[in-house]
Amino acid sequence: MATGFGFELKATDGKARTGVISTPRGDIRTPAFMPVGTAATVKAMLPENVRETGADILLGNTYHLMLRPTAERIDRLGGLHKFMNWERPILTDSGGFQVMSLAGLRKLTEKGVTFKSHVDGSKHEITPERSMEIQRLLGSDIVMCFDECTPFPATEKQALESMRLSMRWAQRSRDAFGDRPGHALFGIQQGSTFRDQREESAEALQKIGFDGYAVGGLAVGEGQEMMFDVLEYAPDMLPVDKPRYLMGVGKPDDIVGAVKRGIDMMDCVLPSRSGRTGQVFTRRGVLNIKNARHQDDPRPLDEHCTCPACRNYSRAYLHHTFRAKEIIQSMLLTWHNLHYYQDLMQGMRDAIAAGTFAQWEADFHAKRAEGDIEPL
Repeated sequence: MATGFGFELKATDGKARTGVISTPRGDIRTPAFMPVGTAATVKAMLPENVRETGADILLGNTYHLMLRPTAERIDRLGGLHKFMNWERPILTDSGGFQVMSLAGLRKLTEKGVTFKSHVDGSKHEITPERSMEIQRLLGSDIVMCFDECTPFPATEKQALESMRLSMRWAQRSRDAFGDRPGHALFGIQQGSTFRDQREESAEALQKIGFDGYAVGGLAVGEGQEMMFDVLEYAPDMLPVDKPRYLMGVGKPDDIVGAVKRGIDMMDCVLPSRSGRTGQVFTRRGVLNIKNARHQDDPRPLDEHCTCPACRNYSRAYLHHTFRAKEIIQSMLLTWHNLHYYQDLMQGMRDAIAAGTFAQWEADFHAKRAEGDIEPL
């Protein structure tokens, strides 16, 4: 097991890359999908089951955890890994996105953001320094610098002011993070959909120097086509020898498109949230378990899937438990979706290593285009 933090690129195929991020808590195979454990839990899953799906790393949420149960309490109880029974790597976001999207009555200044908690209305402040402190108390392995998530759409002037503020905050985050062997700090590129701003941001971040780099400010409503347009050039502006993380993405075809364009890490609530709302990801696209067509169907969700939902339960049972609002359906469908996402990542890692990514991608899209199996 590694003693420090490192990244080794193993193979490339076009812009797609596969490699290993090493941390003291274990290796992360890339491209990597990080399940989201917002409040120190991947909803409806036990941590050991999340690991069984193939996940090497989880994401924890700074904003939610600082409000409840508080970072100080988690620290007193031995840190986030011990608290949630996940001994492998954890990445924590900086809280910036949630402050922008969830918090009420927020006020943004050069110093940071003051806001009212969505939980109880109490007043809080996050600065780059406070964000680094919270993430240190949580004990996360990969820490994200504090940034302003530029809303979309933004004018060129708004995006530029936002990006430059984020770069000043990135320097303050770096200074406050200090020297923490075995822990990594990632910078976040901003600049909305403006190429020259992305370039300026990437240069500013590299001057400061980070252990990895995220492409921020995407998947915020701009649509897939525009996101891919930005990803055609944004990852290329970041160092080749450091991990590249696309924040908050996404649907399976978003993920494949991002990997194709040079992204190494992603996270999204979609597989777990969809599991709780009856939406199922399969090789043949998305199916909705609440539809009546499944009520008499003894077949599995996907006959090629090895997850417990597909091995042991029928569509009819999953349809019934969803309709009856039984907790087991959230557990089984979340497990299936997370398993599907990790299978997807393994498929891409294998294809990149073999130099067959283009063929793999064509097969992926062709299979999805077939749609679900015919109803009985």
